[in-house]
Amino acid sequence: MHECGPASMANGKGDRFKAFGETLEYLDSLGLFHMDLSLERVRQALADLGLERPPFVAVQVLGTNGKGSTASFLASLCTAHGCRSGLYTSPHFVSPLERIRIDGQPPSEEQWLQAANALCRRSRPLTYFEWLTALAALLFRENKADVAILEAGLGGRYDATTALKADILCFTPIAMDHGNILGRTLLRIATDKAAAIRDGAVVVTAAQYPSAADCLAHAARKNNAPLHQARPLPRGSRLESGLAGPHQLINAGLALAAWRLLAPMLGCDADNAEKQEQGLRNAFLPGRMQCLTGCGEYPDMLLDGAHNPHGMKALVEALRDAGIRPACAVFTCLADKDWRPAAMLLKRYLGGAPVYIPTLRNPRAVPAGEAASVWNSTAPQTARPVDDLSGALSALNGITATSSVRPVLLTGSLYLLAEFFALYPAALTGANNL
Repeated sequence: MHECGPASMANGKGDRFKAFGETLEYLDSLGLFHMDLSLERVRQALADLGLERPPFVAVQVLGTNGKGSTASFLASLCTAHGCRSGLYTSPHFVSPLERIRIDGQPPSEEQWLQAANALCRRSRPLTYFEWLTALAALLFRENKADVAILEAGLGGRYDATTALKADILCFTPIAMDHGNILGRTLLRIATDKAAAIRDGAVVVTAAQYPSAADCLAHAARKNNAPLHQARPLPRGSRLESGLAGPHQLINAGLALAAWRLLAPMLGCDADNAEKQEQGLRNAFLPGRMQCLTGCGEYPDMLLDGAHNPHGMKALVEALRDAGIRPACAVFTCLADKDWRPAAMLLKRYLGGAPVYIPTLRNPRAVPAGEAASVWNSTAPQTARPVDDLSGALSALNGITATSSVRPVLLTGSLYLLAEFFALYPAALTGANNL
């Protein structure tokens, strides 16, 4: 791994990185999945940058499913009210630039390069996620953000976003995920996430399972943190969600509750109905019930990153609610996810629709043959393993192109969507056509 920090500048040759591509090479050298559970390195990096207490209001979004959607709703609400908003989410699909946005736009490569060199001059080596978190905070400051919304990557106790002093913490529904790291029970997972509550920061939460709710309440009392309960947007509300699916009513309701607590900190009107409607309607996050109109080569497609039982249950309910019955599906998953029950939830809904299972270009991926074997362990045996996503897409040529209620569904892993977006990058920006 290349050195990055004060020692790497000691040769007097100036900046560590000469071009944007060199920063990506450096990130790759850190190892995307390398973790070293501690907050000391990133706290020191933030201190070196003068960001122990950032000049912007900070919101940390934690939970299991819905973090990215909630963060996107909240950032859009801030923008609609005239606030300069920074948004930090993960993972990215094609480029790390996607993770950091200011008023909905990624920084330029030149801005990224300057910030990366500033970070290297002032901090010691960090992990992949720590480095990006510190870089995001620096870019938000340099772009004079009024508010930063930061999505936690994993857990809460040692997540790098927890090192940044937060004014508000949002908790989306907590469910089983990352059990090999956070713990094998919901109680342990919730305890880890609740450990992010600190310093009397305001806490707002969606409805939780009882054990998770108890964890959050205990941590809030212990840290003298006011705890607020969010409610989903009611069905038929004049407030229209820009993200599809009934589960997004939960995320939008959580974001709106957080906005009402955040607005006074920003000097904004917390109850401007017109701007609230604009903010929720304009929210966009790729790969969340995202519809793409087909062309001569492919039928209509529906992309969703459901990758665990909780997420798959929400997807199936959204499909049922919208009357969508996929003509076929492309499904795959990562081995360290609780993918088997998720696969069975999807299989029951798809019935006899054919399913193509590619192997992802990812060391954590379940081999296509293994996933297909699990899928076909019960009737109907509709799964067919293919070498890769390109093979799955080629197989779609034989599928009868239908309509938005009979699309091809791509789901099971955000990394599957990443490979798709690499082939069709325009879809990342909200383009509706393949």
